[in-house]
Order: sequence, then C-alpha cells, then structure tokens
Amino acid sequence: MKKNNKIALILMIVSVMIFSMVRNPYILMAEITGECSNCHTMHNSQSGSPMATYGATGQPWTGNGPYALLTRGDCLGCHGMGTGNRIEIINGSEIPQVYHTDVNDLAGGNFAYITGAKGSGASDAKGHNVVDVGDIDNTLYGPPGGSLQFLHDNGGIVNSTNLTCAGDNGCHGNRYYGLGSGLNALKGAHHRNVDGALDSADNIYDSYRFLNGVKGLENPVDRWQNVSAASHNEYYGETTPMILGCSGGELHCHGAGGIRPPNNTISGFCSTCHGNFHTLTGPSMGDDEGIGPTISSPFQRHPSDIALPATGEYASYTSYSVEAPIARNSVPSSPNGTVVPGSDVVMCLSCHGVHATDYPDLLRWDYTGMVAGSGSNTSGCFVCHSTKDTGG
Repeated sequence: MKKNNKIALILMIVSVMIFSMVRNPYILMAEITGECSNCHTMHNSQSGSPMATYGATGQPWTGNGPYALLTRGDCLGCHGMGTGNRIEIINGSEIPQVYHTDVNDLAGGNFAYITGAKGSGASDAKGHNVVDVGDIDNTLYGPPGGSLQFLHDNGGIVNSTNLTCAGDNGCHGNRYYGLGSGLNALKGAHHRNVDGALDSADNIYDSYRFLNGVKGLENPVDRWQNVSAASHNEYYGETTPMILGCSGGELHCHGAGGIRPPNNTISGFCSTCHGNFHTLTGPSMGDDEGIGPTISSPFQRHPSDIALPATGEYASYTSYSVEAPIARNSVPSSPNGTVVPGSDVVMCLSCHGVHATDYPDLLRWDYTGMVAGSGSNTSGCFVCHSTKDTGG
C-alpha cells in the first residue's frame, strides 16, 4: 500500500473513532483532568502559606492541612465548598457539591439541610450525620434497621461518632479494608474513574459513584443530577430481595474486596448498614426481622429490590418520575423515560435521598402531606400507589 493511502486509511479510522465517541458519549472515560495543582499540593506550602485552602469558610472541614494523598482538602473540602453553586468550576474542572445553597440539588442531596444552611431549618433527622459536617446525630446512635442478629451493627461498628464520607466507617471507597476512613480509601479512584454505564463494579473506580460493588448508569448528560424523565441516573436493582446472614443459604457482605453488596444493587448497598429494611426473613432471624418471609404482600416493612407490581394501582406508573425513581434489573446504556411495571424495581432511593433532604428520614417528600383519599395529590407515595389518593 502506498504511503499516501496508508495515511488516508489511518485518518479515516481515527475519524470514525472520534465520531463514534461523540455519537455515543457513554463509552467515554471520565478520569480527573486538568492541572495537578487543582487538587494536589506537594508540600502544602507556597510562599510560606499553606496550600490546603479548599472548603466552606467557617465550617469544620475547612483547615490548613496537610491532608492525605497530597490533596488540598478532604472530601468536603472539594465537594462541600458551601457556595451558591451545586457544581463548582476549578480551572475548568467540574466539582459536584454536596454542601451548598443552590436552589437545586444534585441527585445525592445536600448536607446543608442538616445544619440549616439551606431549607426549612436544621435537623439531625434530615440526613446522614457524617462527622465531617460536624453535626453529630443527637437522637440515633447506630444505623436504623441495623439490629439484625447477624449484622452485629447496632452502633458497634458504625455510629453517630464515626460515620464519615469514605472508608471503614463511610459509604464511598474501600470499606473495612484496612485503609481506615477518609481519602486513603479512595486512592486512585478519581484518576481511573469510569463514567456512564457501570456494569462490572469490580473495583472502586468502576463502581457507581465509588460505592464499592454497586452497578448503575451515571447520567452522562446532566452529570450527577436527576433532572427529568429524559435525563437522570439509572439505578440497578433485583426483583427478589436477598436473605442476609452468615449461615447456610444466606448472603453476607464481607468479601476479599471489603464490604460490598452481594447482589450489586443500590438497595443491597444500603443493606450493609440497614439490613433489616432490605432482607427477607431468613433462618437465622426471628419472625420480626426483615421485610417478611416472601416477596408477596402483606409485608411487615416496605420492600425494596422487588418488582413494581404490574397490576392494580401500580400499573399506572409508566412515565419515569425523578420524585420517586425506580431501578432496572439490568444496567441500561442511556437514561430511559419509560417505566415497565412487573419488570422495573422498587428500591430504597424510590423514597429516600442519600446525603440529606429537607424532610425527616431523608425522604424525598413531606410524608405528613401524603393524605389518602384527598384527591389532590399525585406526588410522593402516590406515584406508585396511584389509587390511594382517590380512594380507589
């Protein structure tokens, strides 16, 4: 082949690759890019002043450092700057914020509701009281629903004095893996981050939002946000809840890679602390443990990781609601605005937020406003229980 023809062929192949990536953004990687100094400082010193300067002014997570991994701030130092923006821009890099006063929130919610910096007033009940925020829960000590006999976590491992963003006593990164809590548990994850559809979840960097072992689709258009039926994250779920435990036939969350959900679902992940709310009653439990013995109603606790029924009141939920999102039993390649009762999945995030919301118990809506038979409400509980509002 002549040299000119070879060059033309190479250019054509490169053009096709670039075109394919533009047409299909879900295959793009999303590692950290930009100047190293955006996030790191070699010695935490420049002209005699500390370089660890990120964080909300006057908040407990704002300090002079130094911090682990040569960073200029801890988790909230970068992701909780306390500004009026839900996404901060640092030298061209987008930084999602979980503590801010923007009128809208990211999909994970906003710790500012706990402190009262935003919303209807400060309350420990509005969120996960991570110690990083400096507002320890004065009501709860251990995780609600964590008192299963085999889970041994009614506060003995994770509690109001040590719950944090990442690591042994947190949610993100390697958990109970000998790395402690904080940034060390996330080492390398930002630089190797895989964006879009995450259907392996074998490592921290290819797990949904760095939640170890969780599958899902990270919204590739409006990143970190649930905006509409056409633009939202997609969550992975199963149609049958696990039976959690440590005896024969039961599943447990300890593995070679630290603590992770045995079924790779977001509800399974929450079960690692709130097990009673996510497991069927199993042989090592009493009758009052779990959501009940089978996947059929009646339940003794609201089920998760269970298919939305295809009959009755549930059959009307066919258009995706970001107010009461559902999960899928396979990870889609793009956000889907259609809900399929009988196949799509009720999950913990159908009702609850993650970091914090403006309502008690991290609910997505005001539970006291859910009035059956009023005929005036189609939101909240009534997205799924569509006939309860009309008395049907």
